Amino acid sequence: MSTAKTKNTVATFAAMKAEGRPISMLTCYDYTTACLIEQSAVNAILVGDSLGNVMLGYPDTLAVTVDDMITFGTAVVRGVKNTLVVVDMPFMSYQVSVEEAVRNAGRILKETHCTAVKLEGGRSAAPAISRIVAAGIPVMGHIGMTPQSVMQFGGFKVQGRGDAAERVYQDALAVQEAGAFSVVLECVPAALAAEITKALKIPTIGIGAGAGCDGQVLVTQDMLGQYGDYAPRFVRRFADIGSAMREAFDAYDAAVKNRTFPAQKESFS
Repeated sequence: MSTAKTKNTVATFAAMKAEGRPISMLTCYDYTTACLIEQSAVNAILVGDSLGNVMLGYPDTLAVTVDDMITFGTAVVRGVKNTLVVVDMPFMSYQVSVEEAVRNAGRILKETHCTAVKLEGGRSAAPAISRIVAAGIPVMGHIGMTPQSVMQFGGFKVQGRGDAAERVYQDALAVQEAGAFSVVLECVPAALAAEITKALKIPTIGIGAGAGCDGQVLVTQDMLGQYGDYAPRFVRRFADIGSAMREAFDAYDAAVKNRTFPAQKESFS
């Protein structure tokens, strides 16, 4: 168990970038896992709309609702005290109008008690980011491969190669100018991500964007080997919890069927 950590805030992110200290972030969708992350030195949790894939079994994130994000986000926040929590704004919760974006961001913040919200998009999302920030709600941006645009991209593909590099670079500048306190760079060439990181005053959080970012984020189930055989190139498995769980399930099944569980010490007289 790691030593107790100090409170992580938006100001912490800014200070860590200024001091050159890398920022660690993991996704989380439930109270139990949040409690364990709270006991670690990890700086931040992202309650990602990836819960659509990982927790709800959808093929993508598009079906996730604001209510879903609030349900899972509230559970996570209950499990932490000093870990910064960011909750994703799901598909179509901010694209229709700036007013609706502010309304949904406010609802997520009020009902989950999270620290910040995250929304995808660069220049196109800048007006919504600006208004949400003006309402007093911290915003994390997200550019590059944005999963909510998977249909437009024609699949999960690296963004920012060749002529598209300038588009991603300008998106990063727009997100910063709009007032975001940090920005996720997903599936962006490492050299471009490093260039963007040097150009921005706000921290960059990479996922599939190389070591030049100010921080990194991974899906917890991916890095623990829990999520089936799905293993994108940018994931490193830091444990094989999936195999340990399957072994435990089989051991339990065997103990029940050979009547060695429950034993006398696990029974009442």
